[in-house]
Amino acid sequence: MSAKVILTITEGQLTGQKFEFESRTTCIVGRADECHPKIPDDEYHRTISRYHCLVDINPPNIRVRDFGSKNGTFVNQQKIGQREAGQTPEEGAKLKFPEYDLNSGDMIKLSHTVFSVDILPEKQSIILPNVPTVPSKKVNLWDWLKALLNRAKAGEESLKAISNYTLLRKLGEGGCGEVYLARNEQTGEEVALKVMLPQVAANPRAVQMFQREIENTKALNHPNIVKLKDAGFADGNFFFTLEYCDGGNVFDWMQQLGRTLSVDEALAITRQVLDGLIYAHEAEIPAVKLAGGGFGKGRGLVHRDIKPHNIFLVNQGGKFQAKIGDYGLSKAFDLAGLSGLTMSGASAGSPAFMPRQQVIDFKYADPAVDVWAVAACLYFMLTGCIPRDLSGQDPFLAVLKNNPVPIHDRTSGIPESLAKVVDRALLDKPELYYKSAAEFKGAIVHSWHF
Repeated sequence: MSAKVILTITEGQLTGQKFEFESRTTCIVGRADECHPKIPDDEYHRTISRYHCLVDINPPNIRVRDFGSKNGTFVNQQKIGQREAGQTPEEGAKLKFPEYDLNSGDMIKLSHTVFSVDILPEKQSIILPNVPTVPSKKVNLWDWLKALLNRAKAGEESLKAISNYTLLRKLGEGGCGEVYLARNEQTGEEVALKVMLPQVAANPRAVQMFQREIENTKALNHPNIVKLKDAGFADGNFFFTLEYCDGGNVFDWMQQLGRTLSVDEALAITRQVLDGLIYAHEAEIPAVKLAGGGFGKGRGLVHRDIKPHNIFLVNQGGKFQAKIGDYGLSKAFDLAGLSGLTMSGASAGSPAFMPRQQVIDFKYADPAVDVWAVAACLYFMLTGCIPRDLSGQDPFLAVLKNNPVPIHDRTSGIPESLAKVVDRALLDKPELYYKSAAEFKGAIVHSWHF
């Protein structure tokens, strides 16, 4: 049996209500209509905020994050974020946004309403050999990779996919691992060699779930999607060989240019990214979860993490070809429970390119969330700004409460017809405006003469 987290209301007018979670998810607790658990918007519960707190669940782990609520979120009678006895002011204030990692038996109190926390561990969970519970951040991946490549060249069967590669240099790093440039000594081809380190114990079920997603990603074959060539698992870490994009990513390119992109530059990239999504959202996928609980062939794969850092460029005769990178790998890594509670943790990064539907429901996987993210990237390329104002408040709460700023409030340098399309594409209340990549691309083409 998989690990399970159960929240039961033990005090207040909602006593007896129970909420069970068996997979990676987030939920917002409050009086707003889209909250889950939803607290009634009546006089008795008025001291609970509309968006009171975020509960981040990755069974068997659970964390609660207060949204700056007027009356606070309490765990075992202690207000989270409040300095405890014996703590220095620096220790008490180290969290900018108050969070608390919960244990079985803890009590979460929101005014008159109290939730008890029950955590049922996974039965007969087997930890894979050499997988640390929490890998050290000081792991020297360069040395580890060199040793891995030497083992591959020595004939280790499980590493056959990288037996001909030599490590060249580091390309970058992120919350889950690092990326290196490597060369195939037989063909001369250069590839990006990516390593992802589990931040929690990697049990067989989680590894199997993630590897199934890898097979789905390998099935994608389109000129505007970075090709995942091969993948493997060794010493508790995952590694991948991917198509190398010599132009870097859009964010870094803009930093090098020291300016925003022209309308023509930004739209050329956007149209290519949308072409990649049109394909991916309809592609035949080998292993998707079926209604009956099993797995079989399906159609369509959603990325769920498109941002300027994940749009890569290849120089082709002086012109850039845009490619969607990291096609769903980071999100699949998180959904498999391998990256810890990163939705609200320090390594989560900014939700600047995430529609509110994904904050409300982390697992939300409709293709429309990718379309919204592409519109947010276009907005950024044209203005140098993210669509929402996230400053001065919890960024996840800002996504829920703040509407995107109209693009003409950021820049007047684009035609009104295009501005209207971008603003429509960033509507996410009560629902996302453009439901498909093809629909958004059609609106762009209609608004701009190419």
